[in-house]
This record gives sequence, structure tokens and C-alpha cells, in this order.
Amino acid sequence: MKTLIHPSAVIHPQAELHSTVRVDPYAIIGENVKIGAGTRIGAHVVLEGPTEIGVDNHIFPGAAIGLEPQDLKYKGGLSWVKIGDGNRIREYVTINRATAEGEATTIGSNNLIMAYSHVAHNCKIGDKVVIANNVALAGHVEIESRVVVGGVLGIHQFVRVGTMAMLGGMSRIDRDVPPYMLIEGNPGRVRSLNLIGLQRSGLSEEEMTLLKKAFRMLYRSDRSFNDALKELDLLGDNSYLAHLRSFLNASLTPDRRGPIPGSQKAKR
Repeated sequence: MKTLIHPSAVIHPQAELHSTVRVDPYAIIGENVKIGAGTRIGAHVVLEGPTEIGVDNHIFPGAAIGLEPQDLKYKGGLSWVKIGDGNRIREYVTINRATAEGEATTIGSNNLIMAYSHVAHNCKIGDKVVIANNVALAGHVEIESRVVVGGVLGIHQFVRVGTMAMLGGMSRIDRDVPPYMLIEGNPGRVRSLNLIGLQRSGLSEEEMTLLKKAFRMLYRSDRSFNDALKELDLLGDNSYLAHLRSFLNASLTPDRRGPIPGSQKAKR
């Protein structure tokens, strides 16, 4: 039987690898790393721990995962990277452990993180997220599921990105991104609904119509943003609208950076 671990790979004796894990030449896998079935570790990948990686992931050459956070507050505590199943993590991606003892940087399942992107300490990424090349996520960024992040952009620390949003390439994302919206520019602005993404996600015509009404109320009406948000209840009971309301209300609390505004000047 052909071995799945190349003889040039360096694997700590305390690392836990399922018998079906493939490790390519010159990879380095440190102590307290656990890797699930069917995962492939590419050439020259560096994995430090504590790091947990699920099943059927493919980590491409040169990626560095589980190293110490790039945070001056880090005091050497035991923190984690936790990665789900079915992810594709491309060349030279970096994913850092969390800062404080017992905390984790987490990545869900079935995501694509393209080459040279950086996921900083304490980030949380959901499922089916696409992050294009050369994206930098600062610490504590949260990205909900089914988001598309265009290439060569940065996301400010503590920013949240709502589900099914799309971020245009080379944008500056310095405030929370509402769900379902298309963001573009420097600074980033809400340009429209992410119509193509919503259609591909299988929303019904009725659901699309309600979100279009919500968009016009929030970003294209004479109402102040806060007044428009309160009036979203008038559109009816819908899970997508409920999530939009919940996200925006949370974003407007004093401890948040607030939501990205629309492309037209909005009254507060």
C-alpha cells in the first residue's frame, strides 16, 4: 500500500492524524494538531496547535495555520483554530489562533479561501463562504454563511458581515455589512441588494419582493435610517426580514461600529 505521508514531512508524535490523511512533501505538523479523515495537507504547509481540522479538507501548499496571533495582547495562553469539513484553503493562506486563553478562531464547512488571504485571531467564518485572493480579515471579524468576499480588500476589526452579502473587490469594509446587500467602494457603501446571490440561494419571488421593499425603505426613501428600520415590521413576518432587522438593531448598539450606509446620503 502506498504511504499517504511523504517521508520529508515533519510530524510531531503528539499530532493526531486519521489514517486517510495525506501529507505532501516538507509539510510541518506540530503538537496538538488533530486532522480528520480524507484531508490533504499540501507541500510546505505549516500547522501548529492547538488546531482541529475536520474531514475532507484540502489545504494547499504554503498555508500557515494555527500559529500565534499577531496581537500584542497575546500572553501565550492556550487558544485554538477550529476548522470544519470540506474546506478548500488555497496557497499561502494564514489563519491565526485566538488571543485569549480558551478562545478560538473558527471556520465552518464548505468554504473556499483563496491564495494569500489572512484570517486573524478570533475571526468566525460560517459555511459556504467564498473569500477571494489577497483578502485581509482583522481580528474578531465575523462572516455569516454564504457570503462572497471580492479580492484585494480589507475588513476592519470587530466588523460583522451578514449572510448572503457580496463585497466588491478592492473595497474598504470598516463597518458592519447588512445581510443580503452588495457592498462596493472606498469607503464601502451599500449599492443594491445582492440579487444574483439571493436568486442562486433559492429565495422565492415573494421573499425577493419583500427584500426589495426593505432595501428601498432603508436606502432609497426619505425616511431616516432609524425610522425606516422601525417600519420594516410593516412589511410582514418573514425569516429573512427578521434576520435583517435583528442584524441592523445589533449593529446600532453603542458597542458596535454601526452598519455601512447606503450610496445616497442618509439622514440619521
